[in-house]
Amino acid sequence: MINWDEFEHIHVIKKLKHVLGAWWNIDVVFTDERGHLKGFDRAKAVYANAGTNVYLGRDAALDNLAELVTKTIDDLRLSENRYSIRKWDMTGYDVAIFPIMIDNDFMGCVVAMGFLKDQAPARLQEIRERLAAFGGSNDVIEASLSKIKYIADQDREHFVELVELVAQEVITLHVEITSRENRIKELNKELGSRYKYDNMIGKSKPMQSLYSLLDKIKGADSTVLVQGENGTGKELIAKAIHYNSLRKDKPFVIQNCSAFNDNLLESELFGHVKGSFTGAQKDKKGLFEIADKGTFFLDEIGDTSPTMQVKLLRVLQEGTFMQVGGTEQKRVDVRIVAATNRNLKEMVEAGTFREDLYYRLNVINIRVPPLRERKEDIPVLSEYFLVKAAEKGGGKKILTKRALEKLYDYPWPGNVRELQNEMERVVVLSGAENKITADMLSPKILEIAEKGKVQGARVHGKLKDALEELERELIKEGLRRTGWNKSKLAKELGISRAGLIMKVEKYGLDKRRLMKAGGL
Repeated sequence: MINWDEFEHIHVIKKLKHVLGAWWNIDVVFTDERGHLKGFDRAKAVYANAGTNVYLGRDAALDNLAELVTKTIDDLRLSENRYSIRKWDMTGYDVAIFPIMIDNDFMGCVVAMGFLKDQAPARLQEIRERLAAFGGSNDVIEASLSKIKYIADQDREHFVELVELVAQEVITLHVEITSRENRIKELNKELGSRYKYDNMIGKSKPMQSLYSLLDKIKGADSTVLVQGENGTGKELIAKAIHYNSLRKDKPFVIQNCSAFNDNLLESELFGHVKGSFTGAQKDKKGLFEIADKGTFFLDEIGDTSPTMQVKLLRVLQEGTFMQVGGTEQKRVDVRIVAATNRNLKEMVEAGTFREDLYYRLNVINIRVPPLRERKEDIPVLSEYFLVKAAEKGGGKKILTKRALEKLYDYPWPGNVRELQNEMERVVVLSGAENKITADMLSPKILEIAEKGKVQGARVHGKLKDALEELERELIKEGLRRTGWNKSKLAKELGISRAGLIMKVEKYGLDKRRLMKAGGL
């Protein structure tokens, strides 16, 4: 079933309806397969033509529209035409009815109304009488008549293309949303897969691969290098490695290597003896000594200086170190798990990170996928964070479908940590509401999610230019979304593959050309 309420908020559809209203004062509505109006609110709806307001506010007119739509669809099935433009007798207006077909099933219609296809003065008088019969005031009647446009023959093709684009956008978005939901359902049904591994959460394929790798290294004692962006949960992985290893009953020690300058970091890592520097009033154990027989997590190791890298290499190679100001070597048995958000391989090539230390650290390499590469996990993670927030007294909250769509569209540069912060934020701002709606999300999420969608055509300029700009953007967005699969996109757009290829060439959307121009 189509969720009609979703499409009233889609940027492309809003833009297309705006273009139709600006050019011809035409109003666009949706109906389900029985012709019943969907996705509109009588109290909030604003129409381009005052007459539309009169009719759509009356049950008799809505029932009559449903009959007209049903009859039109029956006629279209017999004629195999793509659409129908006919008179709506109860109102005197003409309407254009475009069926929405998904997998050869009729799901509903896009109906454009409030215009005349031919110039006929008698029709204006008819419309005046119909509006008066429905209780329209003189002001409303005159405003409605002044807004009526004739769709001239030379504009008919452009008008049809615009309304068809609305129908096609509904189909594309419904298919995309359904596919996404089905994928999530499939993930939830997979036997043997896990929602979580210790404190890590996710059922996506990248996370399942990560869990599998962690299982394999449980009994090993090798050094591990964890690489990933900030906020991806590198520390959680380090803890999972330790607490599933043979060292789980021994210390787990953490140090962020970017937190101190060299002198302080050396003292933290290796300890110091009394009097070795100003302020060293007594002997102090270093973290390596504290972590003996356990695991030492060195976070942000890419931020260490060349001097510190030499000292770390000695510990990894020989298991020995010397305290600051000390004269005796100390020996420890420590497993190292190092992490960084930097590309150490590139740093080695640039000469800013020691190659021998890199290979000593990179015995087992774990890459943590960013959230944008495992968006299937967003519902699971969001629900987990909402539950955690509820435990703090926020009350049980759920995300609406549209809010979840916005979370999908956002690229999450701060990864899981940013998603966690966002869920904590909306729980607070939602107050007593138990539903998290899209408008409660951060402006940056709403703004970037909108920019990521097709922006539609500008209303300025000639209609043909606006249509071509809109068509170019729709095809460009579709190519990106389908991974440049022209056959799949052509099917979605309802055109032949050859026709799509011609349009790709026309609009300069060849992948190699865009990459060269920096348009990808």
